[in-house]
Amino acid sequence: METESLLERTLVEQWRELVARKTRVWNALELELDRQHGLSASEFEVLDTLSEYDCADPPRVQELAAHVPITQSALSRMIGRLETQNLVTRALCSSDRRGVFVVLTDQGMQRLAEARPTHRAVLAAELTATAITTPAQAPTPVVL
Repeated sequence: METESLLERTLVEQWRELVARKTRVWNALELELDRQHGLSASEFEVLDTLSEYDCADPPRVQELAAHVPITQSALSRMIGRLETQNLVTRALCSSDRRGVFVVLTDQGMQRLAEARPTHRAVLAAELTATAITTPAQAPTPVVL
């Protein structure tokens, strides 16, 4: 087996550190959002992302897929569950019948408003804890 360069080893370590940090924060979000609000972290992300769109120009499912770490088909199923709970509505695009728009309902906005402080508190706790326990390091320049 070929020996890795210091640069390659550093890149792998940075990648693994990033994945571990993301996993730790995501798991904390999953736990608290479900426990306190009955939402998964992905469901929260969909509601939070939808809240940033103008109701007159809602996003398509494909646009939302860029904001949550699940497949488009899983996202479609999730949107169906959120619609059943009256948190979102779907509408067909009049210019392209294959397109489906997703809109946050008033009830969805309320649930989001209730869950947002929990989300932000978890982020603050997890990301601040990471910043305190990880000594600040100058970024390693990547030269390819």
